[in-house]
Amino acid sequence: MSRFPFPRAPLATALLLALAGAAVPFHASAAKPDDPDAQATELPRVLVEGTRSSIAPARALEGAALQAQAAAQSDSARLLDALPGYWLNPAGGVSGLPSLRGLADERLRIRVDGADITASCPNHMNPPLSYVAPSDVAKITVYPGVTPVSQGGDSIGGSIVVERTPPTFAAPGAGLQLDGEAGAYLRTNGGAQGGNLGLHLATERFSLRYSGSTARAGNYSAGRDFKDYDFTGRSGHLLARDEVGSTGFVAHNQNLDLAYTLGDHLLEARLGWQQIPRQDYPNQRMDLTDNRQRSANLRYLGQFGWGRLQARAYRERLDHAMDFGPDKRFWYGMASGGNNPPGGAAVPCAPISMMCAAGMPMLTKSETTAFNLDAEIAMAGQDRLRLGAEWRHYRLDDWWPPSGAMMWPGTFWNIYGGIRDRRAVYAEWEHALAPGWTAEAGVRYEQVRMDADPVRGYDPTTNAMGSWQQRDAALFNAADRRRRDGNWDASAILRQQVGPRLQIAYGLARKVRSPGLYEVYPWSTWSMAAIMNNFVGDGNGYIGNLALRPETALTASVTFDLHDAAAGWQLRATPYVTRIADYIDAIQWDATSNAPRSTPVVGAFTTLRYVNQTARLYGLDVDGRLPLGESGWGRFGLEGSLAWQHAENTDTGDGLYNRMPANARLRLTQRIGGWDNVLEVVGVARKDDVSRVRNELVTAGYGLVNLRFARQWAAWRLELGVENLFDRFYALPTGGAYLGQGTTMSINPPAPNQPRWGTQVPGPGRSLTAALSVKF
Repeated sequence: MSRFPFPRAPLATALLLALAGAAVPFHASAAKPDDPDAQATELPRVLVEGTRSSIAPARALEGAALQAQAAAQSDSARLLDALPGYWLNPAGGVSGLPSLRGLADERLRIRVDGADITASCPNHMNPPLSYVAPSDVAKITVYPGVTPVSQGGDSIGGSIVVERTPPTFAAPGAGLQLDGEAGAYLRTNGGAQGGNLGLHLATERFSLRYSGSTARAGNYSAGRDFKDYDFTGRSGHLLARDEVGSTGFVAHNQNLDLAYTLGDHLLEARLGWQQIPRQDYPNQRMDLTDNRQRSANLRYLGQFGWGRLQARAYRERLDHAMDFGPDKRFWYGMASGGNNPPGGAAVPCAPISMMCAAGMPMLTKSETTAFNLDAEIAMAGQDRLRLGAEWRHYRLDDWWPPSGAMMWPGTFWNIYGGIRDRRAVYAEWEHALAPGWTAEAGVRYEQVRMDADPVRGYDPTTNAMGSWQQRDAALFNAADRRRRDGNWDASAILRQQVGPRLQIAYGLARKVRSPGLYEVYPWSTWSMAAIMNNFVGDGNGYIGNLALRPETALTASVTFDLHDAAAGWQLRATPYVTRIADYIDAIQWDATSNAPRSTPVVGAFTTLRYVNQTARLYGLDVDGRLPLGESGWGRFGLEGSLAWQHAENTDTGDGLYNRMPANARLRLTQRIGGWDNVLEVVGVARKDDVSRVRNELVTAGYGLVNLRFARQWAAWRLELGVENLFDRFYALPTGGAYLGQGTTMSINPPAPNQPRWGTQVPGPGRSLTAALSVKF
């Protein structure tokens, strides 16, 4: 099983020093953490972002609840696992794709510190949440389905708003203060390990905060029932029988936050650096070999007599590279007349071969510049008016340098000079209608402009061997590639306080999303190129469509919130329905005729083209908590969640791809002394309502048991746990097709040489976890 050594880096050294010396108090102007008169405090009238009413069905995760989730996680997208209707579409170890009620990736608006981040990769290997480490997340707010227009835009499934630790300042007269935090974790499955360090220097008017983190892991192991052939790679790397190939990763994040306050005004600058030198993908034909992001986020926040004003500017530059990782950079041949293995020896990949290249580099570069302005105006009574304007310019180049025998002599331009600009304005009114009734209504207009320059294939003069490079490039270059969409959003939420124990929130929204660059502009019908344009992990190839129309979703939901503050119990249930016009789905495509397939491919990977169709989704989300009482064994309680959904393409009757089947979580909690312990049972039903056009695989139902123990002292926190206690084997229902080993150049490699192909990506087996953190 593969292992990566922990890096001998300045960050790791600083982390060890911080843990060793955390118990030693700082002198001079520094303050002890238990001194209430000298603790850093947020300015009471500057950071006023939390003034809006808590309108269901929004959910917020912060404080102790977030800390408990973040301790031993590598991927920030996993922090929301306990929310009903939320599920993760697994990808790389730090790059999972969030899904809200069956709508994922670019169908969601995901913002980090107010910035919209786009995945700049044909496989979406660098999604927004991959740029923030779990240890650096202070608050996450989720708006599923019906989303206020101030939080939505260019999305149909909802919004996820992530906020890092806000700036804090020293109390008046406290002088210079220095504090910080450090943490480290280990997971036995895959040898995962990571650490984080945060340092904060503050005066009454100035705040300087540094945060850094590192995370790494080797391939994880599936449950005990996952048995298959052993494979030896080109470098001699042996995959164990239970090892899931291409699941290792290395990631580093650093952030510097500078803030200055004067009265009721705040100026803030956040600088971010990220490098992911390696992240392998079990459901993609490529692996990430380098991802470097540099970002600057500037903000002004001011409080006035009439309300609040915020202005933000964001700039990002990204360089991204893909190629074959160690589990994919080899070729399995046939020897001695038998299969390999066990009948013959492994045949290395020839450096120049028709069927296999020594590598296939794929490079992406993007630049983002954005400005946002929003104001909240206090009106009569408790009414508020929110106004905002946004502008965003996004530039993308995606090219594949020549390699091998077929990928030459020139560079293949997948997207050249891609542009996606957004301009938006919105108005939103929150109004107290009558005692017990609150309404929030808004409208948003968004203009999306897209374009791309002419492209070319590796060899622009040939159509040989089914590549159709000359034909497809000529058709694309002759077409009108410019598009301009004018999209209208509207939302209305009505909240009723029925009594002391019941609240009801009625929601209705119209949301519009224009297609992304990777849905419109990938032009080649050649299966080798098409399979590299796949961000859903199903193993198929995808072709763009210049004629795609924006998706328009109508969503209605009702949230019933039953609770008793005195008794501590709560039950929330949200039934919902969404109908999507011009839903971007896919049809199977024949490259030779450059038309839809007359006879569909069944039981194998195929090439598809994006098209507009119609979809309908409806379901139910439920969550709640119930105290069970207190005894000599501590205070016990139950917490749980349940989600069920039906989703279909109403044009074809087909199931929508990558939808989570019915699932539930039940947690028995125990609090005694400084211990906070959880026994969790996760149940997932069989998934058989699948996308036939994609030949999506059926997955069996399963149940998992997890144990978590946490001990909190004044400054220290220790967490221990066991995930998948009984080492159960299971397939990830939204994990995609397993492509984690062997050559991936051919859309359908010979089955005897790839016995694990044609299976869903397995979930991780049993793992012991330990995390230690300290604040000083």
